[in-house]
Amino acid sequence: MEEKKEIRLNKYLSDAGICSRREADKLIERGQVFVDGELAFVGMKVLAGQNILVNGKKVQKEEEFILLAVNKPVGVVCTTTTKFKEKTIVQLVRYPKRIYPIGRLDKSSQGLILMTNQGEIADKILRGSNYHEKEYSVTVDREIIPDFLEQMRNGVPILNTITRKCEVKQTGKKSFSIILTQGLNRQIRRMCEYYGYRVVKLKRVRIMNILLGNLKEGEYRDVTEEERKELLRLIKD
Repeated sequence: MEEKKEIRLNKYLSDAGICSRREADKLIERGQVFVDGELAFVGMKVLAGQNILVNGKKVQKEEEFILLAVNKPVGVVCTTTTKFKEKTIVQLVRYPKRIYPIGRLDKSSQGLILMTNQGEIADKILRGSNYHEKEYSVTVDREIIPDFLEQMRNGVPILNTITRKCEVKQTGKKSFSIILTQGLNRQIRRMCEYYGYRVVKLKRVRIMNILLGNLKEGEYRDVTEEERKELLRLIKD
């Protein structure tokens, strides 16, 4: 950032690896951000060299590009705040530098989540209009019938909308795989509940070109250079 070029505070925090722009606005709204000793406000612009504090800690931009693939266990929450006294994905990974999750997996779900320090990457991946694929393995509480799969593929009325058409393939008597291109709140669980099924296991196995593979539960790995290049190609505007 050029010395005299102003930048939105939420973008500055995102670029510094604090959190996504959306999360940055929430931090600002909650009064957790100060600029040169003054309480920050949403939409505020800042300059390089200003003293910016988040929860009392000075923000310093991290130049290194960090991108991790993490296998989140059930019971861990995908947030950077500890106010609810639940184990967070940040506490699980215990990475030596500041990183945050790209998107979320609810507490009852498990599997792949990406973590980074690059806000621009996170925002592009999360942008629903980009139709980025996420694949899940799902187990439900009773035997699946063909009509259920067809209904799931063609859109389900939840949260005052109709879900996008998606790929669904049965993998067992009570299990199926599903590929989504949107991320509504608890989407798969709500879709299943609409047709009388209860999800008993939900595991994300792929985000775009990044696969969970054999990564052990609770562990993480660096995204490879090849994976990163392909990911950047896929999210290119």
